[in-house]
Amino acid sequence: MGKLVKHSYDVDLKWDEGRQGTLSSGKLNETIEVATPPEFPGGVEGIWSPEHLFVASVSSCFMTTFTAIAEYSKLTYEELSVAATGTMSNESGKFAITEIVLSPKLVILDESQKDKALRILQKAEEACLITRSIKTEVKLEPTIAIAALN
Repeated sequence: MGKLVKHSYDVDLKWDEGRQGTLSSGKLNETIEVATPPEFPGGVEGIWSPEHLFVASVSSCFMTTFTAIAEYSKLTYEELSVAATGTMSNESGKFAITEIVLSPKLVILDESQKDKALRILQKAEEACLITRSIKTEVKLEPTIAIAALN
């Protein structure tokens, strides 16, 4: 077994008013306004909600994991975008985000690398530490395109 490694990520939240607050961290430059999503009583339109941040943590972890594995595997790509949709329901009588669908679109230059690219996308989804840390089902629906040569 490897050496135990621990990292901590400190986040501070300051309540502003109503159902709104501001997230910050002493180690980060930006703050994020957060609020109850508009689907709930007192919710606020146009501001990041905990639900958006939850889905964003899965998609951004997927992206950073993919870029690391692709670099290690020497996969060259032109573009990566990741659409992510989290579904919240009260199937069990209590609301929970029950599913997140990641739809990455990867643009590569060399069609012969398509299978390798797909394997790396799948490996990134499996290796993402946020996905491994949650009970929500995460589904991967990738698209790989070949860049047009000019």
